[in-house]
Amino acid sequence: MSAPDPVTLSVLDNRFRAIVEEMGEAMLRTAYSQILNSSRDFSIALCDGQARLVAQADHIPVHVGAMPFAVQAVLEAFGDAIAEGDIYLLNDPYHGGSHLPDLTIVVPVFAAGRLIFFSVVRAHHTDIGGGTHGAYNPAATEIFQEGLRLPPILLGQGREPRADLVRMIVTNTRLPREVRGDLMAMIGAAHLGEKRLLAVLDRHGAVETEAAIAAILALSEAHARRIIASWADGEWRGEAFLDDDGFGREDIAIRARVAKRGDSITVDLTESDPQVPSFLNSSWPNTASAVRMAIAFLLDPDVAKNDGCFRPIEILAKEGTIVLPREGAPVTMCTSHCSNEIVEAVVKALANACPDRAMGGWGRRYRVAIKGRDPRRPGRDFVWHMFHARPGGGASSQGDGWSTAGEWHSAGGLKFGSVEMAEARFPLFFAKHEFRPGSAGDGTFRGGLGGELVMRLETEGPAVANTAGDGVRYGAAGMLGGRDAAPHHYTLERADGTERVLRTKEVGIPLAPGDVLHVRAGGGGGWGPPEGRDPAARARDEAEGLL
Repeated sequence: MSAPDPVTLSVLDNRFRAIVEEMGEAMLRTAYSQILNSSRDFSIALCDGQARLVAQADHIPVHVGAMPFAVQAVLEAFGDAIAEGDIYLLNDPYHGGSHLPDLTIVVPVFAAGRLIFFSVVRAHHTDIGGGTHGAYNPAATEIFQEGLRLPPILLGQGREPRADLVRMIVTNTRLPREVRGDLMAMIGAAHLGEKRLLAVLDRHGAVETEAAIAAILALSEAHARRIIASWADGEWRGEAFLDDDGFGREDIAIRARVAKRGDSITVDLTESDPQVPSFLNSSWPNTASAVRMAIAFLLDPDVAKNDGCFRPIEILAKEGTIVLPREGAPVTMCTSHCSNEIVEAVVKALANACPDRAMGGWGRRYRVAIKGRDPRRPGRDFVWHMFHARPGGGASSQGDGWSTAGEWHSAGGLKFGSVEMAEARFPLFFAKHEFRPGSAGDGTFRGGLGGELVMRLETEGPAVANTAGDGVRYGAAGMLGGRDAAPHHYTLERADGTERVLRTKEVGIPLAPGDVLHVRAGGGGGWGPPEGRDPAARARDEAEGLL
């Protein structure tokens, strides 16, 4: 069948986008954990029966480019056995996932006995077992120390999850109530997507809908290729560095050799450093997603980010490097690091081809997870993941970066949520939460500022913390003459007055009531030479206390 008329195509394209947005709202309103219903660490996608990305909501960019790998893994594992009403689940980075905390629910959608769509929900769970609370284990040297591995499994049939499998999964976590609730929210959101897609299929039929999908993807591809074709041809190199792997190795390089010819781009990551012992290694779905994310950031905002948009991109990597580790290597940090560095290296290279589109680096991710007891809720442990005091976004040719916008891999999709709500849900007192002066990279346009947080622990008895991240040696990169941003600086101030600097990869840090976490987050990189900055803008920054 030929493609539907342009009006029908536009209606269906916008309908698909509306469905993923509605699924996201359902997820936000029904999830149990603060990491989902406050910080919004989840993403939604629709894929077709060939595992091609058709539509995605504006949630977490690094999730979305990787989600088709999950659908492909389900297709490979179950093939013709996939049936209407099935529910599939996975998280294994070596079988379709990105990292273990991200569980992915995949629900098939049938019409006229044919598989037409998959409704997909990916969400970061607050705990997934493993050697330490909160899913990030800086001490891990193999994936088995990071948590429960789930290759594609048939979680349920007849649109009902199997109680025994759900029980097995939540029993392997430290927070079974939250994990169960979040898993049920994911299934509910996926089934909402199925319901809405069935209405579309009932209206337009399987044949017309499939023809529309093919046309929508082709239009997106043509749009992306037109933009890429307008950039300068050439081959350039970009490089970005991780501070360390937590085991003594420093200055770990991501190297991108990017060739742009006509309307196509080849990103060669084969010269990146060898894989490391720790959780910084990047699973292949995550690496591919990071490259796609970097290119997407350089395209026009109205280019539909679907399978067609990414067809002009070829990605090369070598097994045994940090961007394509051998199976069994730990990878949990990868969705933040080294995905941020992959994006930074690619954008640095392509800044030569499209300087007006390249932006300064976004801040690094440096998380803290605290486990303890809340005196207001006797007998119940809590795990708090720090999303507050976000780093700054990078500047661009169009203006200053967004302050406390977060990291490149999330591009503002992760939220720090209400301070008051955090204090109500956890035994924490926020004495300070504001912009960190001087944290932004200078430039013709400056980067966004990072946040500064002073937070006191009010637990019942001792608690324990882990850190996981990067960016205390390398701040977000300046672009095209812009300056790098300030790096992170985190300290722990004991109730007895002693103080020490926190490292980015520590496990089992003892805490006591009255201890204070002082976070000084890095900002975003600047764009263009600082001498080109408008004096009035600089004076305004000074008057507002931002310098």
